[in-house]
Amino acid sequence: MLLRLAYLGITKAFALLRLLPGGDRDKDIEILSLRHQLAVLQRHLDGQRVRFEPVDRAWLAALLHPLPRPTLQGLRLLVRPDTILKWHRDLIARRHAAASRPRRRGRPRTPRSIRVLVLRLAKENGSWGYRRVHGELLTLGINLAPSTVWEILRQAGIDPAPDRAATT
Repeated sequence: MLLRLAYLGITKAFALLRLLPGGDRDKDIEILSLRHQLAVLQRHLDGQRVRFEPVDRAWLAALLHPLPRPTLQGLRLLVRPDTILKWHRDLIARRHAAASRPRRRGRPRTPRSIRVLVLRLAKENGSWGYRRVHGELLTLGINLAPSTVWEILRQAGIDPAPDRAATT
């Protein structure tokens, strides 16, 4: 869809550049011919709905949104002006939703310094299990889930729940 939107944007830009050297008379003739073609299309549709693709909706919404509502209502369009404004709201909402979406999926990574501290506590105190290491982290002001401590120890090859009887 992004590639198609870029293609549409480039072709419309070239069409706009083609209109620049033309006079107002040429532009007026083109506008009138386009309006007539729209009238013919609406007559042939006979009440059927026109299906716009998402790229077409985005293009029309971006192009027509800056126009004031009375001007928009005066245009001959295949859709109601309120529909154009709704498409623009949807376009903006999707843009903001994409910007606020997290870059990575799932749980955030535990900082390396905390991983090192967990492993150091476990190695220096061989009889401590993951719960005791977790408790010490809480007293240091590091808020970490017990399951995260368990996972860090397990990934390092350290038994998260050592047998206390064997170490005493």
